[in-house]
Amino acid sequence: MGTSPLRHLPPISALRAFEAAARLKSFTMAADELGLTQSAISHQIHSLEDQLGFELFHREPRRITLTLKGDALAVAVREGLGIVADAIRELTKTDTGPRLTVSTLPGFAVKWLFPRLIRFDERHPHIELSIATTGQLADFSAGEADVAIRYGTGRYPGLHVEKILDEEMFPVCAPRLMKGAKALRVPGDLANVPLLHDDILTLDGNTPGWKSWLDAAGAAGVDLAKGRRFGQSNMSIQAAIEGLGVALGRTPLVADDLAAVRLVRPFDIAIPSGYAHYFVCPQRALSTPKIAAFRAWLIAEAQAMA
Repeated sequence: MGTSPLRHLPPISALRAFEAAARLKSFTMAADELGLTQSAISHQIHSLEDQLGFELFHREPRRITLTLKGDALAVAVREGLGIVADAIRELTKTDTGPRLTVSTLPGFAVKWLFPRLIRFDERHPHIELSIATTGQLADFSAGEADVAIRYGTGRYPGLHVEKILDEEMFPVCAPRLMKGAKALRVPGDLANVPLLHDDILTLDGNTPGWKSWLDAAGAAGVDLAKGRRFGQSNMSIQAAIEGLGVALGRTPLVADDLAAVRLVRPFDIAIPSGYAHYFVCPQRALSTPKIAAFRAWLIAEAQAMA
């Protein structure tokens, strides 16, 4: 009999420490998450590097970044630990039950998901759907959610990822801002009204916003420092509906308000944001009937809007 390759694997505690540090980009935050000291995390990762024979992190004064080999190992470890966690959860589950928890951003939940849920309830009255709104990525292995609708570029290693909605950005406002002496007629007229900013989650340090749209429209002389700021996109959209200024709308979040003429588009210019909304869940979860039902319904709703 041959020697099992599993004999040469590093200790699971070291792999968990590495996975947490790689995901959080911090030894301190990894220590807090795992209930250990920062020095314990550092020691485990040093031992792991010694065993592997290469560095996993570039260590700088105030941050750590993965090396190329470290990044490749992080993807493999995350996927492997996820598979183990999924298997344990399935094997120890005593109540599959009808409850299904969906994690998503607050703005998407309020402006797109909530108005459509009545149709899901009518089609699947036996499934108790719960919505967890958060700006953080749900930890499936910890049971924080069954599925997620994530906003980003779609790179979620080790998970089933499916694009459901693309996104463009363009100004939106209340219909009354299109009337009167100060009506919006050309992009430069935005200099005369408050701009409504939402502090959307920064995904890669280059999240497009008003500046990107104004540059595309060739609108000079608009002061980006003016206007009101909001913590969530649904708040800036509601402020636009109330006539408090002009918001930068994102396709899925303003579609219903445009259809109901609570909002209008003062200009035809739209730009792609580079991001989209994705259906995300553990690979093994796709065969679960309630998750399969939600996925099918979600895709149908997205296609109907498109």
